[in-house]
Amino acid sequence: MEVQETRVQTDRVLTIPNLLSMARLVGVPVFLWLILWPKFDGPKNDGWALLILMLSGVSDYLDGKLARRWGQISRIGQILDPLADRLYVLSTLLGLTWREILPWWVTGILLARELFILTLLPILNRHGYGPLQVSFLGKAATFNLMYAFPLLLLGQGHSWIHSTASAVSWAFIWWGTVLYWWAGILYAVQVRQIIKADGVATA
Repeated sequence: MEVQETRVQTDRVLTIPNLLSMARLVGVPVFLWLILWPKFDGPKNDGWALLILMLSGVSDYLDGKLARRWGQISRIGQILDPLADRLYVLSTLLGLTWREILPWWVTGILLARELFILTLLPILNRHGYGPLQVSFLGKAATFNLMYAFPLLLLGQGHSWIHSTASAVSWAFIWWGTVLYWWAGILYAVQVRQIIKADGVATA
């Protein structure tokens, strides 16, 4: 399997895809504030938190698609997009676990994957590489999780709508978790290939 990197097509920062990624980053603390406010004796604003999560999922799809279609793939975009993805996943895990909506063991499994990826970054850095590009599998995993979390939030209730949303959310969570770890393992394989290639080049 070859390690592929998407070619940078522009040095511009203020492009529509980058602005979408920036907006997603701004939404992270807003979401956390909304979802955790009830834990600090504030009003329950799950509807607004749900809206932010849904918009983040839409923008996650659009920024990459528009960047490729309009030839606006940029280095800053290659950093902002995965950063926004990770921060949304982490903030959602924190918020939903703190609210006791998401079981702690699911959070543990997903956080373990993040720690696994973090251990690979110093290895890449020693070989002169930054973080690798997010794979299609990784984006698919994030897609599943970013749709699972709003549905899980929507599933807090006792009507048939809430029950259906909860069931569908758990299907997305399981698929997303499996894909998340699968993408992480493939990431490690790419790192190993890079190290092996560097070793051959310097031999």
